[in-house]
Formats: sequence, C-alpha cells, structure tokens
Amino acid sequence: MWMQFKDRLNVMTMIPNHAEEALFGAIEAGGTKFVCAVGSRPSDIRIKEQPTENRKEFNTADGPEIVFANVVKWFREMEKKLGRNISAIGIASFGPVDLNESNALSYGCITSTPKLSWRGANLLEPLRSEFGHALPIGLDTDVNGAALGEFTWGAAKGIEDFVYVTIGTGLGAGAMSRGRLLHGLVHPEMGHMLLPRIPGDPFPGSCTKHGACWEGLCSGTAIQSRAGKPAQDLESDDSAWIFTTRYIGYALANLICVLSPRRIIIGGSVRKAGKLGQDRFFERIRDEVQAALAGYVVSDSLAGGIRDYIVPAALGDDAGVCGAFELARMKLSGLAG
Repeated sequence: MWMQFKDRLNVMTMIPNHAEEALFGAIEAGGTKFVCAVGSRPSDIRIKEQPTENRKEFNTADGPEIVFANVVKWFREMEKKLGRNISAIGIASFGPVDLNESNALSYGCITSTPKLSWRGANLLEPLRSEFGHALPIGLDTDVNGAALGEFTWGAAKGIEDFVYVTIGTGLGAGAMSRGRLLHGLVHPEMGHMLLPRIPGDPFPGSCTKHGACWEGLCSGTAIQSRAGKPAQDLESDDSAWIFTTRYIGYALANLICVLSPRRIIIGGSVRKAGKLGQDRFFERIRDEVQAALAGYVVSDSLAGGIRDYIVPAALGDDAGVCGAFELARMKLSGLAG
C-alpha cells in the first residue's frame, strides 16, 4: 500500500519520458461552467497573476451537444497552435456520474443530476469520436479531481488521508484514504448528507432532492436563497453567516467522525465569504467544528493545531483543473485505475 501511495505522490518524477513531454487536455466539468486547459505541466494551465491562453471556459447551461462541440473545436485549435497532439485527457466532472468501467453502456454518463439537459449525457463519447478510442481519458468527480490536484501540488501534498470540500454554487467533497481517491458503490456524495437543524431556523433548504441537506443549507445557491443576495455581497454581520458556518461545522464534525482525515481543505467561491472575509470565515468554521465535536475526538490537530487542520485550498480556483490535468497524466502513465 505504501508503494502505491509513494507512486502517486511522486507521479511527476516517476512517469515515463514520453508522458513527461506529453501534451494533456484537462476538463473541469462544473455544474456552471466547463474549464478547459491544455499543457504539459501545471504552470501551463494555472491562472496565477495573469490569465493564460491555455485555458478556455464554456457555459454548462448551453447543454452537452454545444459544450462538447466547442470543447473539441478548442482542443483542436490548441493542438495546431502548439504544434503537438494531445496525448491524454482528464475529466473532473460534476455528478452524479457513472465511474464503473464495467458498465459498458453507462460508464462516463451523468446520471440523476437536476440539470435535465445533462441527464444521461456521455462525457467520453464526444471526445472518443473526435480523438479516437485509443486516446487515454481519465475520469473522476470534480471534487475528487480537486482533491487530487491538492494532493499532487497543494495543501494535501504528502498527506495520504484527507478531505477536500468545495462550497460554491453547489457543494461536494472528495477524499483520499491511504493515498487512494475514495470510490465505492458509486462515488461519495458528502454534500447531500443530512444535518441536524439549528433550533429556530425556518429556512427549508434549496436542494431539489433533499431540501435541507448540507448543499441545501450551505451552498452559494442556498445562501442566496436564504439571504436574498449572493454570498459575496453579504455584510459581515448577516445572520446567514451564523447559520452557514454552524452547519458547515456540523458537517465537518461528521466527516471527522466517519473518515478521520488528517486534514480538511476547503475550496469554492463561498470560502471567500464576501464582506466577512476568508480569515474570519475559517475562524468561525474551526470554532463550530470544535463545539460540535465537544472534545470527543482527541487530537492536537483539533485543538491548538486546528488552524493547520482546516485550511483553504492552496491551489485556489485552480484545484479542479489541475486535478483533471493529473488524471490525464496518471491515465497515460498507467497509474490510474
């Protein structure tokens, strides 16, 4: 098991030379937009101070046919511009999505999403039709992809057990255990865990499936529905922050009890917390986690070290697309399942 973890941790130096020089396509297929990138190394696709020409965004609301036509066209344009062919593609996708390769008819298909135009959409076939079935394509959820990005280059580097949470328009979480991304019956849907309600909170929740699940209480969509304005416009003393951070505290306490991660990383736009600010947002979450656990889980990381235990994503808004990039690298090098 350690060698498996070590292989993944050192993937950048252990992959064959042909993969090291390869050109990769990355797709962070989000519920709001597809972020696509092409490059040979993470520095080619990260935003950093200036936007890079190696990235392009497409609106998910346009539907799968239009989006993939635009993605394929752009990938081909980038191949011509760079004078090289794409060697592998990685997709970190919103879900639910079928990740079981033994399901020949449904592997790579979006399943029970509330985005009706995407229900049943095949993420792989448009790419295979254009680039051929021999092209390696790595696929996982968007949150597992972001977790992989943070594991390889970010806040989880060197940590084999952790959870990555994204809180944006929707809410989800990916995780690693002993250096492996978690899968199972389908894939984790932590954003839809049910939480105890805060006494006196009348908000019914915004999730179209479960109402007041974690996503229905704490996502950007939920905050806007509760407060009547988006999170970035909320005043620091708005009561929505009290409810949101307490529910996040409940959820993270649940994850700590179930998965016992060595670190929790939070990404997504809501973490920036509008006029409250990211630092105060994280301080409140840490306090709420400690209150919810009530001292039951004993660890220095949950006491004096909690500032290093619950942390912002080091890759920021690049975590997902970097994870998709790594899915492509791993698929080409044979490290992906």
